[in-house]
Amino acid sequence: MLLFADEASSSIWRLLFEPWTHGIMQRALAEVALLGLVGGALGCWIVLYELSYSAESLAHAMFPGLVVAALWGLPLMLGAGLGVTIAAVTIALFGRIPEIGRDTSVSVVISALFGLGVVLAFSPASPPRLQELLFGDILGVSTVDLVRGASITVLVLAVSVLLHRQLLVVGFDRTTARSLGASPTLVDVTLLVLVALTTIVAVQGLGNLLVVAVLVGPSATARLTTRRISSMMALAAFLAFVAGTLGLYLSYYAGTAAGASIAGATVVLYLLVFIAQGATSPNESLSKDVLQTRSPK
Repeated sequence: MLLFADEASSSIWRLLFEPWTHGIMQRALAEVALLGLVGGALGCWIVLYELSYSAESLAHAMFPGLVVAALWGLPLMLGAGLGVTIAAVTIALFGRIPEIGRDTSVSVVISALFGLGVVLAFSPASPPRLQELLFGDILGVSTVDLVRGASITVLVLAVSVLLHRQLLVVGFDRTTARSLGASPTLVDVTLLVLVALTTIVAVQGLGNLLVVAVLVGPSATARLTTRRISSMMALAAFLAFVAGTLGLYLSYYAGTAAGASIAGATVVLYLLVFIAQGATSPNESLSKDVLQTRSPK
């Protein structure tokens, strides 16, 4: 009986540690950690500001720019910036037409740009593996990719820390934000820029289609159980790492796509927490921290 227990314990430990003996899995896990950090910090603001759809739209708007940058050998950052700029200008122009309106213009422009990116990515002239911009390949992340991702992650975290109070005040009440020393315009622009930067980090691992999963899923899950924004960020980062690790385990042993497995694990975690905890009122979940921020020091 004791020998059987030792063999079972040895098998369990082997199953747990065997994936991390491979270099590609180690780099994938490091990428998951980066995505967890940046997703936890930024995703909470996306959920608080109710910008989930906007974040997804922004990611899709970048796609043709990312494809063009990859085709021409340019930095992905440049391609993402070009894609976002074109989308913003086009939406602004069409949004001025009364018969169309802003919501319709956003839908039409984003769909058109994303469709253009898909056509370019799957055209016969496209080089191999370009389609990974769409679906991601976290198992193909290189050391250079990790260094670039870490640099962008540090930048996003630094900006988030510097603007933490302004983000919190504007998120609580935009109408009185200026009287408290916060600028709604600065916050809105900064959030869009940070989402763009985060997309660059996440697109190489999860692809353009699944990038929003790491931004919204863990943060939405954390919001169900926490009442402070700082706790929400920490828990979101932890949940993102857990979902990423579970997704990599599933990919390794079941042979499923790693990016899709991570996204699926994120959704499962949310459902489990939602069923166990129940939904929390958005205002109540963050009011304590907001009130402390507004109180004079």
